[in-house]
Amino acid sequence: MVAAALAAGAAASQTAPPAFEVASVKAAEPLDPAKLAAGQQRIGVTIDAARVDLRSLSLGDLIRTAYRVKSYQLSGPDWMNTERFDVVAKLPEGAKRSDVPEMLQTLLEQRFQLTLHRTTKELPAYALVVAKGGPKVKESAPDPNAPAAGGTGAIQYDAGIDNKGVVTSTGPNGTIRQTTGPNGMHLDIQTMTMPVLAEYLARFTERPVTDMTALKGNYDFVLDLSREELLNVARASGMAVSGPGAGEAGRAPVEAAADPSAVSLANSIELLGLKLEPRKLPVEVLVIDHLEKVPVAN
Repeated sequence: MVAAALAAGAAASQTAPPAFEVASVKAAEPLDPAKLAAGQQRIGVTIDAARVDLRSLSLGDLIRTAYRVKSYQLSGPDWMNTERFDVVAKLPEGAKRSDVPEMLQTLLEQRFQLTLHRTTKELPAYALVVAKGGPKVKESAPDPNAPAAGGTGAIQYDAGIDNKGVVTSTGPNGTIRQTTGPNGMHLDIQTMTMPVLAEYLARFTERPVTDMTALKGNYDFVLDLSREELLNVARASGMAVSGPGAGEAGRAPVEAAADPSAVSLANSIELLGLKLEPRKLPVEVLVIDHLEKVPVAN
């Protein structure tokens, strides 16, 4: 009897899902540009050997991080992209950074009662390819301070805003300086690979984007989005934004720029000697069945 109980306990411990040793989940403070500019508020992710620090991330961000999916692969309530939380967790002894997403899955299931299922849908997609005239991208200068691939240093993604309203996001996949004005958004991107650029473009197209350029290395890019394109992105994320030109499903396709010489994402990509070719691809999608707005108490 005792042996059977011990065996059952051992089996249960072997099948227990990965979990943080302890974790605190709190609603994040509303974003304050003045505090961001002063360094008193942060948005981002820091992971070291003992601690995971997720600051002011939306529930949608947390779910996408936990399940390693993109925005177009997640179907759920609109409010999951507006409810923001701070998560501070301690890693169990011997845990690796690669274990963090699975631990985050357990936390979401326990604290937010998350349940979901997977399905496959054929979705409109884009292939990022080199245009007929060849690439016109600028290769980044080598960075002697860049961490070695597979290194053990901390992973850090940070976003801050200066007193001129310029948002700078820095992480292992590059640096992005974002300036927003009355006519749209200007993006200066440094040290980014083509596959990462393809993923980044998917944020604005709301479609899967696959890198098919065959270009290797790191590059610097400049992208401009028109005001209408920014409004389309806001509509697609569930925000109530009025204005003409929403297009089908709340946005206009990237390839449908009315004036190729005007400021637009399509024109920016063209100036890089690249283009987005429409495709249809089968994509795995996570469908949220249940999610609580308020987490279970710490």
